[in-house]
Amino acid sequence: MKKKNLIATACALYFTYFIHGIGVSILSQYKEALVGAWGAPGIATVLQVIAALGLGRLIALPLSGYASDRFGRKVSGLVGVAFYVLYFIGIAASKTARGAYALAVFGGIANSFLDTCVTPTVLEIFGERGAKANMFTKFSMSIGQFVLPFIIGMASAAALSYRAVFILMGVLIAIDGVLIAFLPFPEMQAAPKDADARFHIRREVLPVVFMGFTTTATFTLWLNCNQELGALYGMADPSKIQAFYALGTILAILLTAFVVLKKIDTEDVLILYPAICLIALAIVYFVRTPLSAVIGGFLIGYAGAGGVLQLVVAEANAYYPLHKGKITSVVMIASSIANYVVLALAGVITHAAGEAAPLAIVVLNMAFTGLSVLFALYVKRKKRVRA
Repeated sequence: MKKKNLIATACALYFTYFIHGIGVSILSQYKEALVGAWGAPGIATVLQVIAALGLGRLIALPLSGYASDRFGRKVSGLVGVAFYVLYFIGIAASKTARGAYALAVFGGIANSFLDTCVTPTVLEIFGERGAKANMFTKFSMSIGQFVLPFIIGMASAAALSYRAVFILMGVLIAIDGVLIAFLPFPEMQAAPKDADARFHIRREVLPVVFMGFTTTATFTLWLNCNQELGALYGMADPSKIQAFYALGTILAILLTAFVVLKKIDTEDVLILYPAICLIALAIVYFVRTPLSAVIGGFLIGYAGAGGVLQLVVAEANAYYPLHKGKITSVVMIASSIANYVVLALAGVITHAAGEAAPLAIVVLNMAFTGLSVLFALYVKRKKRVRA
């Protein structure tokens, strides 16, 4: 199989994550429009719908991993694409929050099937360079989040509603799905025959698994709740926060992959980056200005969303050289629980706290981020004791 054909396959798979980056953040960018379209009582309803993305991931992850190993990476990828088409086109047509909730579950299912297609395929295509190549799935996602405000701006300038943007994304990923259907995939790597017999979650791995939850909570809360914070701080265009967040994420992936990890051990990065996020959130809470929100967005994009979850997965994989797929699923399930739980909490806070809700959500985010630092310090101490 020619290498250049497999590179084309990798590019098509990266593009699914470009669309995925838009898919997970577009609802938060259109909160007010969606409230009006659904006849919802307020933006807390939209947050509940966004939380359903995490529920969909949680539902599908056990099945998607099995499907990828049993029926092939391509099948898993095409299932993910199909569910994303349903999500985008369905949200554009939905007139009720209940219907949108079900469609958001479809979006989460799409994410799970793409996860179990794209990551194994990229690792199999690039071999020894697979770890770095896999970080570019996050890079592709971040590019999507970076360009989304510009797409929304162009749609607004053309007097197009949010529905046009959703339909466009559905059409683009459908076209990409056609390409994936015809492109070649590498041969799957077989797992050891005795791999299933010895897998269990050891006590020393639990803090790493918990970090799958807490690190996801940090960027999920910020990504979906920063617009209201910017408005509270008097920003004329709160979408700038999203642009700087995405810029920070893109920069972090490049620097972490090619500079930071050459000088600092993974467990030290897992202490440093959540600590940076905690400081950024504290600054945002106590310095209530538009500039602090923009700076906070950049720092959290860099240190909270720039591949930290991928590093947590890598750290967990180091404990299970023969069970990488299983431990990856465990960490991603923790991440999916975070997607659902923290946004559900944010919805409750938004309903209860009213205008003060954005600040209360920042405090909630600080609590989860502080736990990430504590878990990472525990992992570092345990490694030092064993050494």
